[in-house]
Amino acid sequence: MERDLAGAYEVDVVDAPRREQFVRLGNRRYDVTHRALVMGILNRTRDSFFAPAATFDLDSFLARADELVRGGADLLDVGGVKAGPGEPVSLDEELSRVIPALELLRSRFDVAVSIDTWRAEVARAAFGAGAVLGNDISGFADPDYLAAAAGAGASVVATHIRLAPRVADPTPVYGDVVEEVRTFLLERREWARGAGLADDQIILDAGLDLGKTAAQSLTLLRASSSLAAEGPLLLSASNKTFLGVMFSLEVLDRRDASLSAAAIGVLGGCRILRVHDVVGTVRVRDLLATLSEAT
Repeated sequence: MERDLAGAYEVDVVDAPRREQFVRLGNRRYDVTHRALVMGILNRTRDSFFAPAATFDLDSFLARADELVRGGADLLDVGGVKAGPGEPVSLDEELSRVIPALELLRSRFDVAVSIDTWRAEVARAAFGAGAVLGNDISGFADPDYLAAAAGAGASVVATHIRLAPRVADPTPVYGDVVEEVRTFLLERREWARGAGLADDQIILDAGLDLGKTAAQSLTLLRASSSLAAEGPLLLSASNKTFLGVMFSLEVLDRRDASLSAAAIGVLGGCRILRVHDVVGTVRVRDLLATLSEAT
């Protein structure tokens, strides 16, 4: 078990960025200098690793969306395919899962919507259905992805992954995981800039658990202030494997660890928190925003 790590419970927040930061989502521009955005997870799947978030039935999906919005979510992230290995999901199947769901969300809630996909064709259709953010865990492996986002005026999340979505990567090796992730993300940011996206439309994500051991994911969480200095940083740590490994917790028992990770991320400069527990995360975020604004 990866548990006895040097400095495992230390985090450097001294150098967390305090300069003005903004994130653009569609026609809204958010000041995230002190107040992070909370992104609620909505999976239209049957096999998500966190079972309560697997809401394939549309009624269940909308009930979950209503719960997240009432809990204070700033945006909703809709996915139709789990990130890890699982049942095959064709392009047509993914479209059938997410596009009707996005249309329903846009008709019922006044909240920004993100599409969690690495396929450019799905992203393009999702932007047409009202999504304003493309959350791509592949690091823009599809060469048409950024053009689709730029054409729709959508923002993007550039995520680090070592191999590819849906591909098992149990023994990843890095020389310096923080610097290798930084180099990858800065390269993807340049790709996005080259496609015509502005810096407030480009969000970075270190990709915890995506081709990382628990120790490597924890190292990246601890390095949030360093990575956040490069631009708006998204943290996706909610209920993830590295928390289970560190604290010997089953997936349904990771709520407190997830909220603690969110707090560490915010203190380190993360400005979008992708989470299952919106109510708890909003409380953490609001407390830390109040403290930040007071200093």
